[in-house]
Amino acid sequence: MNRFADTSSPWLKVVGTVLGVYLLGAVLLGMYWSIAPEPFNVRANARALNAAEGLEVGPKAKLVTGSVTMGALIGVMETLLDKPGGFTHNDRFPPGVWLDNMPNWEYGALIQVRDLSRAMREVFSRSQSQSKEDVDLVEMEPRFNFNSDSWVLPSSESEYREGLKFAKKYYVRLYDEKASGAQFYARADNLRYWLSTVDSRLGSLSQRLSASVGQLRLNTDLAGDTAAKQSTKAPMEQVVRTPWTEIDDVFYEARGTAWALIEFLKAVEIDFADVLRKKNAQVSLRQIIRELEGTQETLWSPIVLNGSGFGPLANHSLVMASYLSRANSAIIDLRDLLAQG
Repeated sequence: MNRFADTSSPWLKVVGTVLGVYLLGAVLLGMYWSIAPEPFNVRANARALNAAEGLEVGPKAKLVTGSVTMGALIGVMETLLDKPGGFTHNDRFPPGVWLDNMPNWEYGALIQVRDLSRAMREVFSRSQSQSKEDVDLVEMEPRFNFNSDSWVLPSSESEYREGLKFAKKYYVRLYDEKASGAQFYARADNLRYWLSTVDSRLGSLSQRLSASVGQLRLNTDLAGDTAAKQSTKAPMEQVVRTPWTEIDDVFYEARGTAWALIEFLKAVEIDFADVLRKKNAQVSLRQIIRELEGTQETLWSPIVLNGSGFGPLANHSLVMASYLSRANSAIIDLRDLLAQG
């Protein structure tokens, strides 16, 4: 027995050491992968995309209408796939499988990609409701909506990269002056359509973040319409609270959402410059961007704190909800401004 213990202990030490080094390396790598990507310059991104696709390049080269917005969509999706660690939302092995914050950050950004790609297919690329859908956007949009948890056969990444191929084909066709099949219509009503989706997303996130401390809410589901009905009865008052295990998930989903929206809104400011100028709405859009940029400030705490509303500890969810609520309110005002003649 002693002889067996003596011969086996070195191997156990080697295995233990290798396992310890592996786990330490996985933890450190996971910390590196959890660093959110830096924002990119949407105009420079469009010019870089032109160079990569063999289009006209140079600081004085004209950027056609819609190219900055479509380039921002492509840029955000490429960031999700090519950042350190790649797309971790569907990882099944360490360190990705251990991560929590980054997968939720990715999901928030991915939802914004899906919403914008749907708007690209349904309104931005079409002149009216009876016009034909763009052939490449028809292929792109469902691929970006593919299940984000799929690991193999096919993997989420492979479907998203296929979607990027069609997105770039549409982007190149925007520059083709000999064919008018690919268009981007920078109109006020199109912009209002997409902003209505953004408005809904931010409103939902703001409510989920605010519910971190629990709220007693009155039922206003049918308010404003005496003839309104709903499927089943709901209580007049109910306590709404985000489970404590999901608080950091919602927080980082909100950060990812805001990160992608900042890029898209900066692109919209360029492509819809004439529309915004006519409505005197440039400042309104910039204020929305500024509110969303507040969500990207450094989190100095190692965890997402969930103190009570006026308690001694901070509540990071309520701070995030404040930024999103102000941005949401400003988007509603901007939509009303765009609707005016």
